[in-house]
Amino acid sequence: MRRSIRGSRRAAVLLPGIAAAAGLLLSGCGAGQISETANKVPSIQGVNLQTGDGRYAVRAAALDYPGVEGYQAGDNALLNVVLYNDSPDPVTVTVTSSDAREVVLTTVAAATSPSPTGSPSPTTSPTPEQSPEGSPSPDNSPSPGDSPSPSPTESPTSGPARIEIPPLSYVQLNTEGEQVLQLLGLNETLLAGQSVTLTFDFGGETVTSPAPIAVPLTPLPQPSPVIERHTEYEGEGGH
Repeated sequence: MRRSIRGSRRAAVLLPGIAAAAGLLLSGCGAGQISETANKVPSIQGVNLQTGDGRYAVRAAALDYPGVEGYQAGDNALLNVVLYNDSPDPVTVTVTSSDAREVVLTTVAAATSPSPTGSPSPTTSPTPEQSPEGSPSPDNSPSPGDSPSPSPTESPTSGPARIEIPPLSYVQLNTEGEQVLQLLGLNETLLAGQSVTLTFDFGGETVTSPAPIAVPLTPLPQPSPVIERHTEYEGEGGH
């Protein structure tokens, strides 16, 4: 009887200790998972909207990441968005913004091609038919100085932001496809994480909401450390 009592006492002491150790291990694992996921940024950024009746929807509306310096006033910005039409009828969507001069529908190639600034345009260079004094050209040939070369946002591939969506379908407008929306002439300087106001008009049913400017999906490189150099001797006794 004495041995059985001692054995039961030892088991009673060991069981609470094992339970406490298991609790510490579980809490440690849980804490590690929470801290790791809390620092992650979702791969799909943007705002999701829909009309009151649920027939039309806007998904992942966000402006492209502008870089560390952000967008300056007057800059253009690409708008990535997916538009849904869950109704049995086609609809025309019009996109506008109070934070930009205009919103246009353009091709990805035209929107992402570099602007030919700082170099003369081929249409403005002198031609053999042009006189050195700049005399007017004949009526049947336009003067090179009269029509400057269009910028990518003014090319024939751009147009007002009106999008036709078939019934029970969607239209994807982002840099992964062929067409994209572009805001021309931002009203003010904007940084990553800020937002612009967008209005989507689905044939009379409108939704208006701020759309965020995307943030980088990878951490930015750390700046190089600043090394201070002392050129003056410290006073005596400073050692």
